[in-house]
Amino acid sequence: MAAGRNWTLRQRTIGLTLVVAVILGALAVVAAITAAESREGLRTLLDRTGPMRVAGQTLQSALLDQETAVRGFVLTGDDEDLEPYRKGQQNEERLIGEISGLLGDSAEDQAVRQQLEAVKAGSGQWRATIAEPVITAVRAGDRGRAQEIIDQGSRQRFDVLRADVTKLQDDILTVRNVFAAQTQTNSNLLIFLLVLAAAVIVLAGAALLILLERFVIKPVTDLAAEVRLVAAGDYRHEISGSGSPELAALAADVDGMRRKIADDLAEVIAARAAIEATNRRLEEQHEELTRSNRDLEQFAYVASHDLQEPLRKVASFCQLLQRRYGGKLDERADQYIYFAVDGAQRMQRLINDLLAFSRIGRITSGFTDVDLNKVMEEVSGQLDAAREYADGEIVYGDLPTIRGEEALLTNLLANLVNNALKFRKPDVPPRVEIKSRQAGDQWEISCEDNGIGIEAEFADKVFVIFQRLHAKDAYPGTGIGLAIAKKIVEYHGGRIWIDSDYSGGTAIRFTLPVIASEAAELPSDQGTPQLQEETA
Repeated sequence: MAAGRNWTLRQRTIGLTLVVAVILGALAVVAAITAAESREGLRTLLDRTGPMRVAGQTLQSALLDQETAVRGFVLTGDDEDLEPYRKGQQNEERLIGEISGLLGDSAEDQAVRQQLEAVKAGSGQWRATIAEPVITAVRAGDRGRAQEIIDQGSRQRFDVLRADVTKLQDDILTVRNVFAAQTQTNSNLLIFLLVLAAAVIVLAGAALLILLERFVIKPVTDLAAEVRLVAAGDYRHEISGSGSPELAALAADVDGMRRKIADDLAEVIAARAAIEATNRRLEEQHEELTRSNRDLEQFAYVASHDLQEPLRKVASFCQLLQRRYGGKLDERADQYIYFAVDGAQRMQRLINDLLAFSRIGRITSGFTDVDLNKVMEEVSGQLDAAREYADGEIVYGDLPTIRGEEALLTNLLANLVNNALKFRKPDVPPRVEIKSRQAGDQWEISCEDNGIGIEAEFADKVFVIFQRLHAKDAYPGTGIGLAIAKKIVEYHGGRIWIDSDYSGGTAIRFTLPVIASEAAELPSDQGTPQLQEETA
């Protein structure tokens, strides 16, 4: 008994479940056996006893047809009157065979089989002693002899045969009643088993509720009350547990945590001073990092600017070589010159993009109110040739007005839309949609397309400068567009990310602050109400 009181809640639940499962399993086995027997009894009623009763009644009609045909033949002497006799005999043989084929091995079936043999023997004896002699006498022209045979014993013998057929039908009815009673008994047993199973489930549910109330709900409620006392500041209050061993162990763990908190509380005050000192050092490091970033941007600008002139000369002379000597040298020389021109032009694009990247936030014209709808009109005009070449469409809606630098915001949206047109699916016209919604004090701007998409594992990598997910031969560009977009968004006080839940292509979303005067007027989560469309 003591061991039973130390059972865990899991052990008690498993024990109750096993007991219920065993009982229900046993009931299910008995129900399955009973259902099988009931199904077999019903099949016997439908497929055996029913057809046997019909065959027995038809057999009696076949015998009557034979007896009537013989009497008629005595009166007329016409062979056509014997046709019912012959057909009745054929039907008799067929029906006796059908009944015999439907019989089983039970005692009741054996009784039917014996009676069927008696009918068969009686029928044969009647034909041998009455019917056939009468037919022979009539055909010999001796109707008096035929009538005499009939008068001497035909009716008595046929009444005996009819009684045998009636007894056969009674025996068949007995078989039917036996299986009907068995089927009824099995049906009643199935109902009883279902009621018993329902009672077991109800009792198991009641036992489970009692188990939960005693070992879970009340102990948890008591433990929560004690925890609230500690949470209110009484760290000296000891927490005791009750209920199942799991909850007692949980209460001990919570009390251990209480003691640990009480011990650590004294250390928190000392740690606070250390944290404040650490924060001061972090602020100093932040300022140093800001200065370092500023110096790096200046270095990148100067280095890129100083590289422009010599690179321009290299590109110009390579292009001059290509124009003047293209096709005059061998094929490999033309290929080398092409590589040199392509590399110089690519380096120029990289330097120009690097200069643009370094200028963001450093060379500024000041923030103004910028209508993003007008910005998108300009972007659509800039990319009109690319859109027409791809047979695509650019869709944008009622976009907000925000505080920012118009040139940078134009560059931002142009980069996003250009990427959407560039990274399109083969043989699928690109569709780019720019829309917005307000989320608190931020506008969330989305650029969604139906292109090739970006895997979730590369969602952060694409914003790193000069990072590319594809070979430069597959898609042109320097790999700095999204890095520039990220820097522009962060310069305006927002953030940018790839929506990995979007499955139609690529969805790039970024936030921009709401103008202070509009933040209190516009409702939150205001979506794009209308769409304008630019199509080829």
